[in-house]
Amino acid sequence: MSHLAKLNLKTVQRNVQKDPVIARREKLLAGVAEQQKVLAAALSADEYTVKTKRWQTNDAGERVLVEHDKRVRAWFFEQDNGWYVQCRYGSRILNINGKSNAVFVDKLEGVAAVLEAFKAAAESGELDKAVVLATKARSS
Repeated sequence: MSHLAKLNLKTVQRNVQKDPVIARREKLLAGVAEQQKVLAAALSADEYTVKTKRWQTNDAGERVLVEHDKRVRAWFFEQDNGWYVQCRYGSRILNINGKSNAVFVDKLEGVAAVLEAFKAAAESGELDKAVVLATKARSS
């Protein structure tokens, strides 16, 4: 008797395709979560960095994988006696309501509420149209 005859064989086609709208939402939510960490570091007068790995040649001429700290750029900045918060998708700034691209708050502590609003808007799909417009602008 064959070894394969004992197995339950079937024909299946694997579906790895993810809905592009859901994938964009998840990417935006990951960015908002990272910005919440950047804000927490800024409130404690620290700098938030992430570890990245790069290949480098060492003194012996060998290629080795080295870990580096990469600074994460904040979506918020101080200007006009307050703080502006912009929602980004990758490097593109999103037009939140079709024409405005930033939210103004008086204090750095207010940025947390704006980031929570961005998170809720991304989860509910309110920013899907802005993300599509930003990605179309990139391809043209």
